[in-house]
Amino acid sequence: MEPPASAPQRPSLSWRLRSAMIMGLTGVVSKCFLYGLNRVEVTGLSRFLDILDSRKDPAARQRGLLTVSNHVSVLDDPVVWGILPLRYTFDPSNLRWTLGAADICFANKFVTNFFTLGQVLPCHRLKHSPYGGPFQPAIAQAIRLLSTPPPPQQQQTPSRSPSPSPSPSAPSSTPLFYTTTGRDRHISPLSYPFHRRHSWVHVFPEGCVHQHASNDLRYFKWGLARLILESDPIPDILPMFIDGTQRIMPEDRTFPRFLPRVGKTVKVAFGEVLDYEATFGDLKRRWEGLVRRERERERVGSGGNTTATGEVVILSGETMTEELKYGKEAQEIRIEVALRMRKEIFKVRKALGEYPQPNPAFGLAETWAVDDDIEAKKYKSRVDGSNINQN
Repeated sequence: MEPPASAPQRPSLSWRLRSAMIMGLTGVVSKCFLYGLNRVEVTGLSRFLDILDSRKDPAARQRGLLTVSNHVSVLDDPVVWGILPLRYTFDPSNLRWTLGAADICFANKFVTNFFTLGQVLPCHRLKHSPYGGPFQPAIAQAIRLLSTPPPPQQQQTPSRSPSPSPSPSAPSSTPLFYTTTGRDRHISPLSYPFHRRHSWVHVFPEGCVHQHASNDLRYFKWGLARLILESDPIPDILPMFIDGTQRIMPEDRTFPRFLPRVGKTVKVAFGEVLDYEATFGDLKRRWEGLVRRERERERVGSGGNTTATGEVVILSGETMTEELKYGKEAQEIRIEVALRMRKEIFKVRKALGEYPQPNPAFGLAETWAVDDDIEAKKYKSRVDGSNINQN
């Protein structure tokens, strides 16, 4: 699809240079730390680099790229990306977007600018913030980064005033803004929808650092299911597994806590792009059927948002009805998507050697309910004795 003539093709030169500098230098430091002070073992990297090479031109991309991994250390992002060759590190248009804790990465103007240029979206943790959960604006922004921008007639004119939910992409030279709390304001990456179409998004669906003795995984948050089900077209989904960064920054480390440990072995395994139909096809069809029924009910009840032929229009990441958010079938679908994706991570883990069999109960949210009344952001789980860090 060609962008409308009035749509900005890419960010300003100043923005691009600052973003390239931040992401590039971060990549260089990460590489020096990984390969200079530790040992690194990477599986499947050449296959992953082939994928990145095929995505170098944003205009030629046919779909987004979603990478998913476990989360064992505060260093996982950005340090793990130090495994990429340097020729990739200064090209933000072909590097990952990810979610970062809003209360840490966006605590003041300086860090907000730094992480925005570093392609991080502000994410709230539901346990510690009323603005968290799978339906927060950061998830909608991530869905749209993975998706094809809507046609110009479905785009809205941006406003400099924050609104409770993000607006669709707009063909305007004025950056789009969105808010995560009603009081903050962030520049949307969709200010340049055709430059950032079908982007690469990386997520840690455990939602926190989880340092388990045998590298088992927690349950996966439902925001992941939204990315898998609602991105349009469906993205390439690639599972990853990380092991070793938890020994560089163990959560139970003693003085000096602020210093990472060195001389450790870091292992990273890249899986293959999943066969979407085989892995999620039945769940995607259930979800689309549920959306059609709900949108038809909404259209009949209020006139709805339809095309000239009466087809219900659905924009990627748009605000959903209560039934699509909290209805029984919607929740069942998201739970199953998360469980299947978790299993795919374990398949990739096998490439790194022998690990104990995973505990199926750890994949269920209700298993972890006994930790719900722990208010601390860093604690030892009552479920599996793991060290948890939600910062």
